[in-house]
Amino acid sequence: MPIRAQFEEELLSIKDQLKQLSLDVKESLDTAIHVLYQGDVNKAKEIMEDDAFIDAKEEQINEEAILTIAKQQPVATDLRRLIVAIKISSDLERMADHSTNVAKATIHLGDKHGIKINPELREMAVMAMDMVDLALKAFEHEDISLAQKLAGMDDEIDELYGKIVHELLEFTAINPEQIQHIMQMAYTARYIERFADHVTNIGESVFYLVKGRTYDLN
Repeated sequence: MPIRAQFEEELLSIKDQLKQLSLDVKESLDTAIHVLYQGDVNKAKEIMEDDAFIDAKEEQINEEAILTIAKQQPVATDLRRLIVAIKISSDLERMADHSTNVAKATIHLGDKHGIKINPELREMAVMAMDMVDLALKAFEHEDISLAQKLAGMDDEIDELYGKIVHELLEFTAINPEQIQHIMQMAYTARYIERFADHVTNIGESVFYLVKGRTYDLN
């Protein structure tokens, strides 16, 4: 097989794995949020166990990208494509860690906490998952106009985060005996906000891929 064709084949394999990893990460957050509302401690433990599979997939992508760099010695945009693939896999792995943290919050809350889970946590999570779809599309098409849109979406999530924390502080003032449970919801909002920050990092990686320089979307 010609060297260029072999490079294209290996790059396509890495991109396909990144796409699958992004789907796994989205599913981890979606499931973690569902489990939080259901108070399903057993399912929360499964999410924590499944994180090891995502870690392994990230490691596999990184190894293949590094091996391709060593074998093919790409330059310029081709080299950046592989560097960015490594950066994106790292961000996706960190995002899955935040899903795991949401599962841990469910375990801390237990199944008999008796407090209402803030409905806007789900809204934040849905927006964050939409950002994942847009970020991967921007990467796939190397489209910085799509990557740019992530900044506005992240701002919306930051606003929701601030609103939720404000509401929780007010609730704490009149329900001090429930502060431990309320804090778990505040932590969960923070985990989702950080999840979204990593998605904007993916957008910044797309800018680096296309422009060859860093760009701050946060």
